[in-house]
Amino acid sequence: MKDMAKYVDKLRTEAEECDLISKLATFTTKKELFAKLAAHHRVLADEVERAMKELPPDV
Repeated sequence: MKDMAKYVDKLRTEAEECDLISKLATFTTKKELFAKLAAHHRVLADEVERAMKELPPDV
């Protein structure tokens, strides 16, 4: 379970980094791409957290 929590943290960190890159990017295409990547990483993190809640406590 701790491994999964670390994975969630990593996904959230990557989402923050993608947001930052999106805000700093000068090209619209790059801004949009990194904004989408940030959103995707957040969705993945949410799904992993949801899956963790469904697991038995001893896993």
